[in-house]
Amino acid sequence: MTNQAPNAYSSEPYGEPQAPRGNGLAIAALVLGITACVFFWSVFGGIILGLLGVILGIVAARRARGGRARHRGMAIAGAILGALGLIASSVIVAIGVSFLSSDEFQNYNDCAKHADSQAEREQCAQDFERDVENK
Repeated sequence: MTNQAPNAYSSEPYGEPQAPRGNGLAIAALVLGITACVFFWSVFGGIILGLLGVILGIVAARRARGGRARHRGMAIAGAILGALGLIASSVIVAIGVSFLSSDEFQNYNDCAKHADSQAEREQCAQDFERDVENK
């Protein structure tokens, strides 16, 4: 028989601390962060999964810091990898948008729309290459 009285709210005796529960959010953040880094070249893979990885990683790290969960390092790694995927994807999107809105691309697009034959389309491509090289 033990000399410790049981807690009125749990079946655990006094003085025995409960071990922190698992941290599924940390695992999810790490998986999302890795996936965001692998698929950073796509908007969905880099931006959306990266953002989710950052958010879940921060929430999981705060839970682990408060002692309510484990795997703080895994949560931080997930948040960092998610941020890297998010940043890389954002840079690619910014480069793509600046390219598509450039004068050279607009000129090529207009030329290709009005080209009636394959020879005219090839001439548009040559003009586009010349414009890009001269810039």
